[in-house]
Amino acid sequence: MLTRIGLAIMTLMILTKIRPETSAAGYSVLVGIVFFFVVEAVAKTSGQESGLRFKSFAEDLKKPGVLPLVLLPAVIGIASWAIGDLIFSGDFSTHVLSRTGSLLSLEKIPLLVFQVILAAFGEEIAWRGFFVGKGIKLFAFWPCALVSSVLFAAGHIAAGNFAVVCYDVATIFLDSILYALAYKRSGNCLISTAAHVLCNATGIAAVLIHSGLGQ
Repeated sequence: MLTRIGLAIMTLMILTKIRPETSAAGYSVLVGIVFFFVVEAVAKTSGQESGLRFKSFAEDLKKPGVLPLVLLPAVIGIASWAIGDLIFSGDFSTHVLSRTGSLLSLEKIPLLVFQVILAAFGEEIAWRGFFVGKGIKLFAFWPCALVSSVLFAAGHIAAGNFAVVCYDVATIFLDSILYALAYKRSGNCLISTAAHVLCNATGIAAVLIHSGLGQ
């Protein structure tokens, strides 16, 4: 019941993105984090069965097919950035900067690194650890992965050129599917966090270099 309530609340909060300027969707991450720990506490989930395992990170990373799924989002991220800027004549980088500029300290690299790691960690606990990890106790993996990825991508909708926004959301959806697969293979949202951090870091670095802010 707790899982169903958490999934419903997160879904409803993301649906507020029908108006891109609203901020309620951002709090879905906090809801997911809270429900993740509450569900694990109520279920008395053991350390080895938890969706968040620090001690087994290295072991989980070595599981079959996990490492490629950690690295692949970063490769796809660079390719999608390059293709996006080529198609939209640089407007894609401008859109990403506009979407993230109010949330990240783009001109303070040490702080930026901390923010990227913290944001990815929180999102992975919420969307992979809770929405997918606890969701698959009720539903099959692919419905959970697809629905969570649609909602996760929708949560990143920002005002802008319709085609650019659609492209941005589509790339985030693809990344989210890969994070879900990394979580499924490893059972540890620290692994999907590593994939998420690498993807965000390479994408932001590419945008900063392109825009000259990284100089």
